[in-house]
Amino acid sequence: MPRIRSRSISLSDQPQSPRRKAAGRRFAVAVGLMSAASLLALAPAAHAQEQAQEQVPTVPAPAVAAPAIADDSAALTVNDPLEGANRASFKFSMGVDKVLLGPIAHGYMAVTPEVVRDRVSNAVYNLGEPNTVINHVLQGKPKRAMRSTTRFLVNSTIGVLGLFDVAAKMNLPPRAADFGQTFGTWGAQPGAYLYVPVMGPMNVRDGVGRALDIVTDPVRMVGGGFNTDFGKARLAATILDARTQADPALRAVKDSNDPYATARSAYTQFREAFIREATGETEDLPDFDTPPADAPPAPPTP
Repeated sequence: MPRIRSRSISLSDQPQSPRRKAAGRRFAVAVGLMSAASLLALAPAAHAQEQAQEQVPTVPAPAVAAPAIADDSAALTVNDPLEGANRASFKFSMGVDKVLLGPIAHGYMAVTPEVVRDRVSNAVYNLGEPNTVINHVLQGKPKRAMRSTTRFLVNSTIGVLGLFDVAAKMNLPPRAADFGQTFGTWGAQPGAYLYVPVMGPMNVRDGVGRALDIVTDPVRMVGGGFNTDFGKARLAATILDARTQADPALRAVKDSNDPYATARSAYTQFREAFIREATGETEDLPDFDTPPADAPPAPPTP
């Protein structure tokens, strides 16, 4: 379970596990799945699903635990020039989640055993492995690309279409990657923070990356887009799985003093840590329990 801190998002200075990193990516996407996309969980075969064209297939990841989050009051400075519009978009999305997507996810968790939900999560992530391979190659990591390729082949066959993560037991853990991370390793700056209905939290760099994730997704190219039965089923399963796995984090967001700022901070810090992991840099997130160097000393305790 995530550890909720009272003042900020606590991202440990210790290296994050691949499953926690993947969960963080799920949170970033799931926060934004509160509008039109939520309808897909109710009717995955409906033609209306076409309008949810830029959602979670772009962020394949195994869902295990939500990132530890809390308030944004001491978090990193975020370039948010459209905060007013972003807050309105966030409020609308959270409202839709309250009346629609949240209840669906809670019902799914109530009637579906955890072992079954884990199998769904594995299958969803497995379908994103080919896109992960592409990004490992573009980042100049041939070994990771080969491991991800092997993971996909092993889990798609021995693992029964990805339902079982057999590769992880063969010392081949998941190593998530996407185009936003790739651009970051190339030196691209994040740009302005955006909260886009349907697509959720992002910055300019990651928004462009997310679009490329969709366009270059090999599974989508082979299996068909969102107008096919496979595409609709994949989209619906991924949305439901993402929302389910992000539930603890979303509860923490809603209980914080400023839910919008909390979600913004969670997304920003996670993406920075995700890019640092790809570049091999050490974690350099601020310690929110320690005041900044230029802060006035605390008054003596009486």
